[in-house]
Amino acid sequence: MTQLDIVIPLEQIVVLPAGVNKREALNLLIDAMSGNPVITDREAFRRAVFEREAVMSTGIGNGIGVPHVRIPEVTVPTIGVAVSDEGVDFQAMDNKPVHIMILFATPLGAEKAYLTLLAKVMIVLRNRNLYASLRACRTPGEVHAVLSR
Repeated sequence: MTQLDIVIPLEQIVVLPAGVNKREALNLLIDAMSGNPVITDREAFRRAVFEREAVMSTGIGNGIGVPHVRIPEVTVPTIGVAVSDEGVDFQAMDNKPVHIMILFATPLGAEKAYLTLLAKVMIVLRNRNLYASLRACRTPGEVHAVLSR
């Protein structure tokens, strides 16, 4: 993908329906990502995401959430994207709804890969025009097209 300089499979992009809560939003994104063979145990992945969120919300503010896990059940770093025009109450630092969620799944010991991915995402999402374009997307294909520009 041009925007992030990484490939996000279309199957790992979710446009969230109106009215979903944080748990439902995360479950939809986890389910979308769990079909990727680099995630070897769907339930371990799900548990890890929710355990991480229980420690502290990954809603970092400005409408962005970056849930992330580093677990042995992930063999290669991968990312999923969820978009919500309405927003999801993520208990974000600024108490505002999250509209763009980027879920990082990386293997244990891949801290450098995780930090590199996070830095790329943060640079890209600082572009408010891109953020607005993503938020307006109604299908995974539209999200994919915006990220591919």
